[in-house]
Amino acid sequence: MVAIARFVNKQGQVIERFLAIEHVVDTSATSLKKTLDGLFARCGLSISRLRGQGYDGASNMKGQFNGLKALILNENPFAFYVHCFAHQLQLVVVSVAKSILAISDFFSYVTMIVNIVGASCKRRDALLQKHHDKIVEKLEKGEIFSGRGQHQETNLARPGDTRWGSHYTTLIRLFTMWESVLEVLENVCTDGNVAEQRGVASGLIQRMESFEFILILHLMIKILGLTNDLSNALQQKDQNIVNAMGLIVIVERTHARLERKWMGYIFTRSRASRGCK
Repeated sequence: MVAIARFVNKQGQVIERFLAIEHVVDTSATSLKKTLDGLFARCGLSISRLRGQGYDGASNMKGQFNGLKALILNENPFAFYVHCFAHQLQLVVVSVAKSILAISDFFSYVTMIVNIVGASCKRRDALLQKHHDKIVEKLEKGEIFSGRGQHQETNLARPGDTRWGSHYTTLIRLFTMWESVLEVLENVCTDGNVAEQRGVASGLIQRMESFEFILILHLMIKILGLTNDLSNALQQKDQNIVNAMGLIVIVERTHARLERKWMGYIFTRSRASRGCK
């Protein structure tokens, strides 16, 4: 558990300070409250002077009767609870996207790809080595240039509905490591010890190389990229409500233009496909 305190100093300035990282085996609300009480005691702080608390939307945190929020409010009714709104934005975007069957299926396949590629240290190492070799090859050919951003984390991250930006990060890394991921899946098809996994890997390769999968990948990177930029902007310390509302309007208009552009492209593509048939 990570604890960060926000307080107002004697000059009236809002200050944020990292307090501690506490190892918690039991993540129940009661256990978290006990850990928090111990942390406050060590830091010379008092729950009675707390005026706010903020967490994500997990039930053990925000539960109305037995969550950590409720336990603290029972002790101090002035410690008002504020949901992590950036986290809420992530939940809204993911939930709305997954209400569309094709998008829901897409993310299911992405999760399967991440799981099978990262099922063992051998496969993860193979993925990193293949990706490294391709970067070196492109550098030597002058297709890319060495510099900032070329040495970032390259593991495939599992998308999670409760972690902000995790879906966007997963899709970006899948796109960046596309050829390497396909090669690892091909290795599983030919050298896998379990027949079922070989069949799954073969099916995932076919899915990845389909027009629908590639189209949705590009579309979701575009959409989630917009909301990710908005979230990062909203969390800046010097952000004010006027600028924030302006940013939201810009994202809404960009989404509308994006919708018209992609719908036109999909319509044209579908007509062309029917004509070829």
